[in-house]
Amino acid sequence: MNKSDIKIVFMGTPEFASVCLDTLLEAKFNVVAVVSQPDKPVGRKHVITPPPTKVRALEAGIPVFQPDSMKTDESYEEIKKYSPDLIITAAYGKLLPERVLNIPTYGCINAHGSLLPKYRGASPVQMAILNGEAVTGVTVMKMDIGMDTGDMISKVEVPIDENIDTDGLMMELAKAGGELLVNTIEDYVNGKIAPVPQDEALSTHCSMIKPEDGIFNWNDDATTIHNKVRALKTWPGAQTSLDGKRVKVYETAIYRDGDFDAAPAGTVVKAHKGDLIVACGNGYLKILELQLEGGKRLKAIDCAHNYKVGTVFGN
Repeated sequence: MNKSDIKIVFMGTPEFASVCLDTLLEAKFNVVAVVSQPDKPVGRKHVITPPPTKVRALEAGIPVFQPDSMKTDESYEEIKKYSPDLIITAAYGKLLPERVLNIPTYGCINAHGSLLPKYRGASPVQMAILNGEAVTGVTVMKMDIGMDTGDMISKVEVPIDENIDTDGLMMELAKAGGELLVNTIEDYVNGKIAPVPQDEALSTHCSMIKPEDGIFNWNDDATTIHNKVRALKTWPGAQTSLDGKRVKVYETAIYRDGDFDAAPAGTVVKAHKGDLIVACGNGYLKILELQLEGGKRLKAIDCAHNYKVGTVFGN
């Protein structure tokens, strides 16, 4: 079969999925329907907003289905009516029941944002950054009833820059994942790729990120804190405190340009001309953007002068 003959139902929700979908459409694959999670309230005003994948699908004139659950008879019948040859998922956000997995002629495949079997689960991109990985990637796998446990079809590696945040890395992975799908689908459907089982002994699991995961300790080394800031920038935000009030830190850099007199972890050692530098358990962190509780989100270049050397964060 060639790509125009393969009827695809695409399932995905956020920007990662939208980029993968767009890549498939640009390559002229036959996407007959798109499934995404329902529209949700966004922002302080809770404006009901469609997910990026829905927006892209409607732009392309592709029908969109947004069920609350994939476990209902309605969802099953809706997918089945398209008689798909293949279901492709990318950050859809819901597990598919076995009867849905069995609908397509060639099964269901998923573009997962890690090099499986490492980082199965809900937060592989965040965890790769949190753990200071130098490389991650995308794995296209055949789906089964487990959480990212299916046989692997293809992989691509993506390097991780030490200053990239989750959104930036997610976009790089989305582009790589879309290209990987384009280069995989026809060979997989035509039996030219033999899926490889995952090595369970090497598997790791990552769960959903919780609000409390953003709280960090200045006694950690500068790299650990920097990784937390960039991994959790979008949500829930890396958090410390000052005089009993919450402070969110949105952007940092590891400071390597000099040394300072010994100071307790969390102590401001420089606050001058946009430089807001804080001692850590090991090393120094340069804060580039932060937000005090009740205040605006500010670049350090605009507010570093408000702090004094000796000020202690984390108290």
